[in-house]
Amino acid sequence: MTQTTQSISPLRQRMIDDMMMRKLSPKTQSGYIRAVKNLARYLGHSPHTATAEELRKYQLSMVNDGISRITLNANLTALKFFFVTTLDRADALTKISTVPIPRKLPVVLSREETARLINAAGNPK
Repeated sequence: MTQTTQSISPLRQRMIDDMMMRKLSPKTQSGYIRAVKNLARYLGHSPHTATAEELRKYQLSMVNDGISRITLNANLTALKFFFVTTLDRADALTKISTVPIPRKLPVVLSREETARLINAAGNPK
């Protein structure tokens, strides 16, 4: 039986080490690696050489592809970790920003609705 071992690039290993040092969960680590891998696929070259303009175009392409705001923000958070923590290149992120997510207010009953609800109960128990 032969085992195939896939070598990990030094850059990916550094990112994995940075995530482990910060005790990110395995699911978060997997998502961050996937986000950087998708960026590399989009760029066609190593993401460590990406420019701010390339990152802006990548964000625009994700929006045009119709991904949700939550997924978009998760990808941008992963890229922020990669560029700021792993590469020490915060300058690359000058043209991207997260997207606000609208928060829905909970349904709150009015005083009249609450009184009707309580009065509708025949027994206090």
